[in-house]
Amino acid sequence: MADHRHPSRRRAMAGLGLSLMALAIVQPVGAADTPATTIVMDSPAGQKLLLKPQTRRADYAALVQWYETQANLAYCGVASSVMVLNSLAVAAPKAEGYGTNRFWTQTNLFTVATNRSFVEASRVAREGMTLEQLHGLLASVGTGVRRHHGENLSLEQLRWLLRRGLSERTDRLLANYDRRALGQKGGGHISPLAAYDPDQDRVLILDVARYRYPAVWVTTPDLWRAIRSIDTSSGRSRGLVIIEPPAAAKAPSQAGPI
Repeated sequence: MADHRHPSRRRAMAGLGLSLMALAIVQPVGAADTPATTIVMDSPAGQKLLLKPQTRRADYAALVQWYETQANLAYCGVASSVMVLNSLAVAAPKAEGYGTNRFWTQTNLFTVATNRSFVEASRVAREGMTLEQLHGLLASVGTGVRRHHGENLSLEQLRWLLRRGLSERTDRLLANYDRRALGQKGGGHISPLAAYDPDQDRVLILDVARYRYPAVWVTTPDLWRAIRSIDTSSGRSRGLVIIEPPAAAKAPSQAGPI
């Protein structure tokens, strides 16, 4: 079952310190299988990286307040999208079972007409989503979305996107990557990126398959290789999407080096 957060839970957590929110993430069953090349966030080394003054973590607190576990094996993109939309306070439909409260869930994300015309819940539950479908799903609810396929990004360009995106509270980054490039078991996956440490050149992935892997710090070169892998469903490489709330999406975007 997905870990849907009620709005009152969000308000209650808002006053907690950064370190307390980090410790609130429970070590999942699959943590023992975490590769040696990664650093588990809920470990002394992972906490040290998170709390370093130079770490870019502008998105971390908002994402953690809405941390989701994907509702089924193929809903990684859905859970990641819900985290992003809630953390950016994008206007949401009513959440079934929560009275008149409105927030995004892994169910009501598919109730918006334009969402259904692009991806169907039953198909996503069988096949997951490509980077293009993830882009289209998020754009259909009014957010501004920029898509970067890994095949078009140099390693330095990826670092630039991480430094910029994780230094600002106004956007969110989702990565579509191949787990095998990170030394993990499995294949294609989607999860939010929450922090970047430029000294150790590591990125924090808030893995939405929390029953399988914990949130981990991976090296930027490993993430770069993981997003450059080919998704056989689309025939293109995986990559990143950068999401802005509707108001920001209407303003002229700043040009980057890509």
